[in-house]
Amino acid sequence: MTKVFLKKKIQNRVLQGHPWIFGNEVGEIQGPVDAGDIVDVFTHSGHFLGRGYINPQSQILVRLLTRDKDEQIDAEFFYRRLLKAWKYRQQIGYTENCRLVFGEADEMPALVIDKFNDYFVLQTLALGMDKWKGAIVDALTKIFSPKGIYERNDVPVRELEGMQQQKGFLSAPFDTNIIIRENGLQFHVDIENGQKTGYFLDQQDNRRAIQHIVKDADVLEAFCYTGTFSCHAGYYGAKSVLGLDISEHAVNTARKNAQLNNLEDKCKFQAVNAFDVLKQWTKEEKKFDVVILDPPAFTKSRENIQKAITGYKEINLRGMKLLKPGGFLVTASCTNLVPPSMFLEIIDMAAKDAKKKLRQVTFQTQAQDHPILWNIENTTYLKFLIVEVQ
Repeated sequence: MTKVFLKKKIQNRVLQGHPWIFGNEVGEIQGPVDAGDIVDVFTHSGHFLGRGYINPQSQILVRLLTRDKDEQIDAEFFYRRLLKAWKYRQQIGYTENCRLVFGEADEMPALVIDKFNDYFVLQTLALGMDKWKGAIVDALTKIFSPKGIYERNDVPVRELEGMQQQKGFLSAPFDTNIIIRENGLQFHVDIENGQKTGYFLDQQDNRRAIQHIVKDADVLEAFCYTGTFSCHAGYYGAKSVLGLDISEHAVNTARKNAQLNNLEDKCKFQAVNAFDVLKQWTKEEKKFDVVILDPPAFTKSRENIQKAITGYKEINLRGMKLLKPGGFLVTASCTNLVPPSMFLEIIDMAAKDAKKKLRQVTFQTQAQDHPILWNIENTTYLKFLIVEVQ
């Protein structure tokens, strides 16, 4: 097996458990290097560190799969890992819909699998993981006997690994428009064309967190996408709910979701530019009891981080100004390039500019089926905050 030796000075992060090895951390490679192949990784002095897949085309040269010298990477390996991931989800109470595999946090770097009851959506985001797609599908079939498996590999990051974007069935074809249950409600999921894997499971715990603050309230949700927070607000007793999103398609799905839960009289949706509307309504001094902001990631690269900070500050400032005194702001950020401390700073800056006083109700991360490893920063990506605004 090809051997990869790290440089002497920059291996601590890897020694401390991080599975990524960048090209500039490697001192020497002994043996052939074929993209996607399994290699053994050693310290500068020859101590075995781990086994993983290599891709010279990627900035991340090696991603480690195991640190056990005796563990071979084969089809059985992926079966064991998937079984372990499923057991963990069951232990923490996720049996119906969940992120079954969350990449590095489940010791399967660059693999994402979402479970929508009996349907599975898979993403293999690195070449070394893509090579094992067949084994992963076989393991899913063996463990779950699913009604369908679909790949959503229509993501640009694959091109950095020398792969094409693609999507399609990895099982017999099935109707990709399904309905799932969450927190007592039902939602349409468009597996084939919805955002990411078709539905944002990472907010399912956070959607419950609005339960008490929305009772008898007039609620505004900006960037509502398919209206999941809006429908939860209606279900939890809001007086009125208005959801805004720029996508006509998303808004139509939001209306269907409201209808599915008999909330169409209470939950209304408009296809508009939320940025513009927030600005306009601030001038008009419109007021709500609760404002919910769950925007898409404002940046996917470090170069645009300042633009993202400005965007988050702007919408939160507007949100605060649209609240009645003592109203609640529910705000989130899903980019891992904005760490929790920075997100809280942005909200604080917005409050100062809006001349508002904040009282924190709760500050949470993504749902528990997206586990966080403290030594791998990008496993903490979602920030969810509720504050009372005075």
